[in-house]
Amino acid sequence: MADADPGHFGPASVTWQLHSDPMMWIAGIRALYLQALHPRAVRAVMQNSDFRRDAWGRLMRTANFVGTVTYGTKEAAEQAGARVRRIHAQLTADDPATGERFGVDDPELLLWVHCAEIDSYLTVVRRSGFRLSDAQADRYLAEHRVDAHLVGLDPAGVPGTVAELAAYFDSVRPRLALTDDARAVDDFLQRPPIHPLLVPARELLWRRVACLAYAALPPYAHELYGRPAPATRTVDRQLAVTGRALRCVPARLRWQLPPRHILGAMARLGPGSRPEPYKLRRQAAILDEPGRAHFQ
Repeated sequence: MADADPGHFGPASVTWQLHSDPMMWIAGIRALYLQALHPRAVRAVMQNSDFRRDAWGRLMRTANFVGTVTYGTKEAAEQAGARVRRIHAQLTADDPATGERFGVDDPELLLWVHCAEIDSYLTVVRRSGFRLSDAQADRYLAEHRVDAHLVGLDPAGVPGTVAELAAYFDSVRPRLALTDDARAVDDFLQRPPIHPLLVPARELLWRRVACLAYAALPPYAHELYGRPAPATRTVDRQLAVTGRALRCVPARLRWQLPPRHILGAMARLGPGSRPEPYKLRRQAAILDEPGRAHFQ
């Protein structure tokens, strides 16, 4: 299987390991909360999709895209990116403040969606106990200039380090706001409509997941949503407890859930491609050794 296509990332990447973590699902919900605070971005979603009826479908399509780009072949990733670009090129929406018509493929919006997602993945997984050095966190962000390019962005303008990502969020914060569209997303994520018989399960399980994803937002997002930000230490403890519990579920069982991209990658590349967090710890140890070359 030496000639099998490892895709744009491959087993040696930070992305290959981090995206296998079960906390990615909570990170994805946090990304929805964060993305909704950009007035144009959330308006584009609300005017071009039936968010309330198909929120789960939207979440699964995002998971499928992330899985394809991470674990699929280069051809599959390119096709997924082309499909996203083709759809975006056909869609427009009205600016909620000015009424101006704008394209969904506006680079400003694409960059916001990308950064909100990547920040959420990195932040939630890392705060939940997934060990990652600062250099590896920077490398993770640099790796994701690949999928930014796939959806139509110029990689040179996409943050490639933690410091660059923080600077980007500082620059965009004045344009964020709690609009009616954002309130609708918040309300849906807190209380998604389901069959009456499932309401107890929603209150017992989903609310906890949604509340944890919300709690992991940055302080300025809490301020915009109008709810007090919980103590950072409390949120970190909750994320760590949840992460330990989810990681106790055998990986093979977790990977059976849709969209199953990891199992497909292992079948294509062999058992040595299995995501294992210890590989990143070993990589960090190698990088820390004096005189050792940078891991490629």
